[in-house]
Amino acid sequence: MLACVTFALLQGGASAQSLRGSASSLDLQTTQAAQHDFTYLPGTAQLRRFVEAGLLVSVSGNRDYTLEDVSFPFARPAAKLFIERLAGQYRRACGERLVVTSLTRPQSHQPHNASDRSVHPTGMALDLRRPQGTCRPWLERTLLYLENQGVLEATAERSPPHYHVAVFPTQYAAYVDRLTGRGTDRTRSPRVYTVRRGDTLWGIAQRHATSPRALRRANGLASTRIFPGQTLRVPAAQ
Repeated sequence: MLACVTFALLQGGASAQSLRGSASSLDLQTTQAAQHDFTYLPGTAQLRRFVEAGLLVSVSGNRDYTLEDVSFPFARPAAKLFIERLAGQYRRACGERLVVTSLTRPQSHQPHNASDRSVHPTGMALDLRRPQGTCRPWLERTLLYLENQGVLEATAERSPPHYHVAVFPTQYAAYVDRLTGRGTDRTRSPRVYTVRRGDTLWGIAQRHATSPRALRRANGLASTRIFPGQTLRVPAAQ
């Protein structure tokens, strides 16, 4: 159903846009990375630490999408959520699986033609293989629609042909909440959260449409370390 709604909306406006990318698009991506307090991972050792801390989650594929030549199958939780939701719509619309070709890439493993401002080392970006036939315009229209919603930036790259997508976690989580009706319930709940075993500051921020930086500021935290039983004040959704 959502795919049909997306298609109808895009016919009205977003189709006039493009996915060519620009310096302002890079500015927006790096600004979002800074606002979310994301680290640009320099190497594999730091990446492993982020995985162990739950700041990056495993992305392994399912019936709706597959990974192809992905060296580090990990991403920020919001990026994984984006992939899974988009892939389900894509398979229903096109009858095939979405193909993810890149996820988190530490700076030590960036390709030679990557921008020095790439946000792939933060875990918020991913690459999608460019499909053929009618699936290609469907995917482009959908990416443009989501870009219009202010939840991501997407660029069509040529070498190799793919779509680079940078997901804005706070905005995307709030967008999904609006679609699923969870946002209204959340605003009625107390703005105090008790940390549970396995929680991360990032995960709590995502569920409450805020950022780790805002949580740290609201609670006077010197780092992202939290512990079960700890009570956190949750700032208003951003």
